[in-house]
Amino acid sequence: MKLKFGIEQKKVRTQDVECKFDIMKSTLPIFIILSLLFSLTSKAQEKPDEWTLEACVKYAIDNNINVKQSELDQESADISKSEAIGNYLPSLNGSASNSWNSGLTQNVTTGVLENQTTRNLSLNATVGVTIFDGLRNLKTLQRAKLEQLSAQYSLQQMKDDIALTVANSYLQVLVNKQQVDLLKEQNKVTLEQIDQTQKSVDAGTAPEGDLLEIEATNADEQQQIIVAENSVRIALINLAQTLLIEDYRNFDIADESYDVPLTDILNNEPEEIIAKAKEERYEVKLAEQNVELAEKDVEIAKTQLYPSISGFFNYNTRETGAERIEQFASIDEDQPTRVIGQVAETGQDVIADNFTTGFRTISPRPFIDQLWRNDGISYGLQLNVPVFNGFATRNQIKRAEVNTMRAEFQLEQAELDLESNVYQAYVDAQAAAKAYEAAEKAVESQQLAFDYAQQRFNVGVSNAFELSQSKFRLTNAQNRLINAKYDYIFNLKVLELYFGIRVVEY
Repeated sequence: MKLKFGIEQKKVRTQDVECKFDIMKSTLPIFIILSLLFSLTSKAQEKPDEWTLEACVKYAIDNNINVKQSELDQESADISKSEAIGNYLPSLNGSASNSWNSGLTQNVTTGVLENQTTRNLSLNATVGVTIFDGLRNLKTLQRAKLEQLSAQYSLQQMKDDIALTVANSYLQVLVNKQQVDLLKEQNKVTLEQIDQTQKSVDAGTAPEGDLLEIEATNADEQQQIIVAENSVRIALINLAQTLLIEDYRNFDIADESYDVPLTDILNNEPEEIIAKAKEERYEVKLAEQNVELAEKDVEIAKTQLYPSISGFFNYNTRETGAERIEQFASIDEDQPTRVIGQVAETGQDVIADNFTTGFRTISPRPFIDQLWRNDGISYGLQLNVPVFNGFATRNQIKRAEVNTMRAEFQLEQAELDLESNVYQAYVDAQAAAKAYEAAEKAVESQQLAFDYAQQRFNVGVSNAFELSQSKFRLTNAQNRLINAKYDYIFNLKVLELYFGIRVVEY
């Protein structure tokens, strides 16, 4: 997706002549620029004391909602990696159950159904470990690392895009401010001419028509100044809205100007810049990461075709509050002894204690004692073999392969877009350089022409209309130079960004 970086065209009218300023037209493959314009928040950081370009860019990056969302995506990728590492660790789960049963229930001691109220406690702990899962855990961890890198690329690309958006709005303010300064300086010359012409008219050496012509020029220049000052205010409001600063009235940028930077970026061939852009820019890197993620998804899907082996170890115990029933024996008080036999040789009776037996209810065993008596363990291995699941696994693999092909096409398109945009930026920068050079020569020529017209007017050879037209041409040439200068600076910044040189360091 290609978006145009540009600043609105401004028109200045003087008499019957119209001049149009066309500023900073450049193409950049930034698919999120429009969403960045109103996605900043001014609550996250204190405002700087002076709004320089660097301060504006840093403020925007620190407060942009999309950047914060990208940072959350990065945190989410970190969590995914932590989760993938955790898959290698054994799982430990415990459970506890304490229940009361009332009514006709089975006595856990005798197995007999009785009307009773009982309390039963059970404790359970299980350890599970994955022994083999078709290398799914390994590939999941590899994917999580790729996801981390992709999130980093996305965040850095977002910051670069924001920086260029803010720089565009910032330079527009500078252009409009310099146009105001230029118009005011030109108006000072006009006011001097009015004073000088007034004296000549009073002395009878100049016709009154010259004075009226210069006064008309002054009125037109005053109107231009008002329009230009309004343009400055609009540009400041646009920049403030880009930063989501609500105090439009008091917002202003620092008093600074920019010279054309010394750079040899245009000495490089477009192919060199394209090769460097593929290393430095994040569009292609991000697309490459998406291909690797899609390929890893295919590998993960294929792991479901393999058997899986897991091991487990379980420990369980129980305790109950139900009373116990035990069998007992006691000597019969009425008949404490009884004959159980006789000695064969002597015929003497063999006497033994006469016991009677029965059942009685006693209190439950102590809590800890029951836990130790009633515990048990179980352990083993579990093998799961996928046989048939309604083509779900096969379809999942095919779907992942389709996504891989889609990601490959997107990578190819990203590379083509990068090449196209680098060529476009290169051509724009070359054209801006030539326009800037021509504008400088035009200002020199118009300045000489105006100086000559001024001399002719002073000696009475030419009239005020000819002087006004010469001055108008000089003003337009100076305006075009301002536009050409910042257009050139911006196009250089765009081209340098492809070369890995950011608008400002952050």
